[in-house]
Amino acid sequence: MEKIKFGIIGCGRIAKRHAGHIQKQGSLIAACDTKPEAVDKLVDDYQCKGYASIDELLTNHPEIDVISVCTPNGMHAEHSIKALEAGFHVLCEKPMAISVYDCGRMITAAEKANKRLFIVKQNRFNPAVAEVKKIVDEGRLGKLLSVQLNCFWNRNFNYYDTSDWKGTKDLDGGTLYTQFSHFVDLLYWIVGDVVDVSAIIKNYAHGEVIEFEDTGVVTLRFFNGAIGTINYTVNSHGKNMEGSITLFGEKGTVKVGGQYLNKLEYQHIEDFEIGELSPGNPANEYGEYQGSMSNHDKVYENVIEVLTNKGVIATNGFEGLKTVEIIDKIYRSAHG
Repeated sequence: MEKIKFGIIGCGRIAKRHAGHIQKQGSLIAACDTKPEAVDKLVDDYQCKGYASIDELLTNHPEIDVISVCTPNGMHAEHSIKALEAGFHVLCEKPMAISVYDCGRMITAAEKANKRLFIVKQNRFNPAVAEVKKIVDEGRLGKLLSVQLNCFWNRNFNYYDTSDWKGTKDLDGGTLYTQFSHFVDLLYWIVGDVVDVSAIIKNYAHGEVIEFEDTGVVTLRFFNGAIGTINYTVNSHGKNMEGSITLFGEKGTVKVGGQYLNKLEYQHIEDFEIGELSPGNPANEYGEYQGSMSNHDKVYENVIEVLTNKGVIATNGFEGLKTVEIIDKIYRSAHG
């Protein structure tokens, strides 16, 4: 069977991770970026064609099946829509966009073009997270009563200073978009949609190096009757501390923790016990800091399964939209 062909828009740090998995599971045909040195490095490493503009890439390679969008958050909508309208399927990095309106435009573009829109949410593939989702769906915890999400990471001045877009309102969007949209997605995926929120956010330790908050406290009410909290910060001293979700149900309590939602830390469930779990993939390494678990291999397996064997999309455009809606509610509440 012929391999699925991919193109990459944006040749920054995350694009290298995409390129590696594409070469293992599909075929990387071309990449583009406005920075020549970034394109040249990817072309040298992965022997693909390189371009300075999206239009050049899309025009010259009609044989490509999927465009992977790896540009800054604020450009996701524009670049995804351009690729969809040109007739390509799209895999868009998280967050789907940094406005609800743009998410809607992306979904509409995919529908009009009759093309697939995949959103990267690799934490859904963490073994402990996937198992908790399974037992919640099976009713093992009974009715969900409340949930706590803790996101305690470190992002220092250098993290923002060495980037030309991180920390900016227009291209980054906010801490919940860049650092913790995966975690908010898991709240939606496991617990359900959110009725309303109340939030307090503040920039305590990053001065003028970022244009938004570095810390937030949020309370949420879900449509299923559960209530919840999100406590998040990028001020954990020196290193990442914790990424965890704790579920309290009528029939059980479960906590998935570790630094990256990668460990089953607690369980006490009526007449049931979660057995041994796979350790899963390691966290993404980015030099001075780490990100979420590196499950992009699973993301690409899903894309290929959907396009070749009629598989089910792991995270579709609608689910990507719901995450952005929840984050938007949080920021609107915090800003009054």
